[in-house]
Amino acid sequence: MTATTTAPYAAAPARTVQQPPARLRAWATRAPLLPALVFMIAVTQLPFVATLVISFFDWNALYPKARRFTGLDNYRQVLTDAGLRHSVWTTVLLTVAVVLASLVLGLALALLLDRRFRGRGVVRTMLIAPFLVVPVAAALLWKHVLYNPEYGLLNGLLHYVGGPQPDWISHTPLLAVEASLVWQWTPFMMLILLAGLQSRDQQQIEAARVDGANDWQVFRHLTLPHLRRYLELGALLGSIYIVQNFDAVFTITSGGLGTANLPYTVYQSFYQAHENGLASAAGVLVVIGSIIIATFALRVVSSLFREEVSRA
Repeated sequence: MTATTTAPYAAAPARTVQQPPARLRAWATRAPLLPALVFMIAVTQLPFVATLVISFFDWNALYPKARRFTGLDNYRQVLTDAGLRHSVWTTVLLTVAVVLASLVLGLALALLLDRRFRGRGVVRTMLIAPFLVVPVAAALLWKHVLYNPEYGLLNGLLHYVGGPQPDWISHTPLLAVEASLVWQWTPFMMLILLAGLQSRDQQQIEAARVDGANDWQVFRHLTLPHLRRYLELGALLGSIYIVQNFDAVFTITSGGLGTANLPYTVYQSFYQAHENGLASAAGVLVVIGSIIIATFALRVVSSLFREEVSRA
């Protein structure tokens, strides 16, 4: 009599877990970003498209029924009108002067803060403070506390030394606006350049000093080439803001005395002359200029990131 034995448990077939399609997984990971994307499109892109459409019309808000399609006439007027050309030139001059002065002063302060001395943290905090001030408040501070011919600090200091008592805004209007912007943007340049200074290869600098290089030679041949990318980044980011600056011009001079830049001219065309089409065309040109500058800024940032990754 033979006994047959059977396995108490039969081997269960392997269960295969079906993975969702790759496209579904991709949408699942992107879904949390959709509300932010929709909000950004609604807040930024739709108004820009509306502005672009209006820029092709001769549209005065006082005569809404008389609007008509004019094509590129508004852009042609922006580029050929003497007043608008002057505002473009003022924008370029203001941007170049403020960015260059802020870079030079920011570099000097960054070189100072790169050294070790007692109270460096307090000095750094005090130097950063102007950049944290609200732009309108900073412009009001310069207009009333410093520039006022009756009770301003500048004329008060000149009074004690027997100097003249000029009306700073009337005599040097564009310089008055530039000085307030330089005061506000120098800390920003200082922070960027200080980060560049602290990323230098200290062994290379020590080797140069062992070979007999003095401070000027180290700065000229090692520090300055290393800071080139950081200088470009500071100049590009500063230019993006200064090109669009409205607060200082509006608050200090109200666009008078030849200080009206392109953003202020857009404001005048829209709110005072009610020329919606002309103001939209000028605004589109400002946006295009900002995009061009921002493109170069992003390239500089990406190159800096690539350099840091290659070092690591």
